Amino acid sequence: MLNSYIPVLVLAVLAGALALGMVALSFLLGPKRPDYRKVAPYECGVTPVGSARERFPVKFFLVAMLFIIFDVETIFLYPWAVTFKDAPKAVQAFNLVEMGVFIAILFVGYFYMLGTRALEWEESERAQPRRVVLKAVAEKLEPASREEAVLPR
Repeated sequence: MLNSYIPVLVLAVLAGALALGMVALSFLLGPKRPDYRKVAPYECGVTPVGSARERFPVKFFLVAMLFIIFDVETIFLYPWAVTFKDAPKAVQAFNLVEMGVFIAILFVGYFYMLGTRALEWEESERAQPRRVVLKAVAEKLEPASREEAVLPR
């Protein structure tokens, strides 16, 4: 039984050896003339500004996860479409209703994301700092700036 997998194993070993061999030969035989421009970090042709250790906003990760979720869910449409054509009529009707429910659930999730503004890059009104009047702080401040103090949420 495992004998049928030997050609696949041989192919995987050869592909790995070929890839490692090309990287090793490139490292050994390639030119080694580093200068400032070659060793500098590259960011899409733009001179890098600031540190690479900056924090990304949570919004970036949220949009990325939402994209992955909806992308993976649409992958399920392809095998359904392939099997739909060859199925009997009764099964086709059931599969069509089932896919309609699936797409309706997707649309509910999509409209929920639009309603909560999960896909907007700009800061929403909810993320803005709140302004409150603090009597203790207001007494210490000058009379011109007593009206409000900014506090983070």
